[in-house]
Amino acid sequence: MNVFSGKKIKAFDVFNGLFLTAAVLLCVLPFVHILAVSLSSSTAATKGVVTFWPVEFNLYAYDFVLGRIDFWRAMYVSLERILIAVPICMLLTVLVAYPLSKDHSILKSRSAYVWFFFFTTIFNGGLIPTYFIVKETGLMDSVWSLVLPGAVPVFNIIVLLNFFRQLPKEMDEAAVMDGAGHWTVLWKIYIPTSMPSLATLLLFVIVFHWNSWFDGMIYMNDPTHFPMQTYLRTVVTMPDLRNVTLEDLENLKNLSERTVKASQILVGALPVLITYPFLQRYFVKGMVIGSVKG
Repeated sequence: MNVFSGKKIKAFDVFNGLFLTAAVLLCVLPFVHILAVSLSSSTAATKGVVTFWPVEFNLYAYDFVLGRIDFWRAMYVSLERILIAVPICMLLTVLVAYPLSKDHSILKSRSAYVWFFFFTTIFNGGLIPTYFIVKETGLMDSVWSLVLPGAVPVFNIIVLLNFFRQLPKEMDEAAVMDGAGHWTVLWKIYIPTSMPSLATLLLFVIVFHWNSWFDGMIYMNDPTHFPMQTYLRTVVTMPDLRNVTLEDLENLKNLSERTVKASQILVGALPVLITYPFLQRYFVKGMVIGSVKG
């Protein structure tokens, strides 16, 4: 019986290793292919002969995308957007999720408030009313038009709300018996013990604002105010030929739509790929295990 069980465990380990290896390859190989395309010649990329290694290696696509002042201006707008939006979104998420996580005995009409927020995830005013609100409030062509419409992420509130409700009530009750108020309970107990959830939501907010391009397209009349993703979309679909130099025209001969798009994808994904390892260590459970005795 022990020999049979040992063989089953070994077979499972082999299958598990093969499955995880296949999963890793499915995630990594597309990026390797995109990188190879971005570093290949326009002829090789157009013919589709590039697999996982560059053909006729060159950096023309990156020179075209990175070598323009418009790129760095768009990078500044995106960084400014993230630096403003992330603190606002996280603060509002915590301040809304905490009271909604309480029982009806503490917050009356709690269900009504929860349904009020949940209703917005099903129905919303639509694009045109939102546009007119942004326009009439004077937010057009400003970074606030990219931040304020999504300042209260309801999905994140629901996630954090459910996480708060799973925390042991004994910690809350013990702090209240010691004279702590809601602010103390929130910042000294709930926030430190909710770091895994907060780190996950932080990554959600960063990825959302970094990848957003449509709001920049409709709320920014001046192309110099475009965020990164909106700018990268216009590089190929709507190129601005008014300031094209002879050097740019020469570089366009060495480019193809595939190489430029591949370089855009890598440039657009790079900040998130760099940020993720710093937040990954928080993606663990059990931070409250042992915090309540007895």
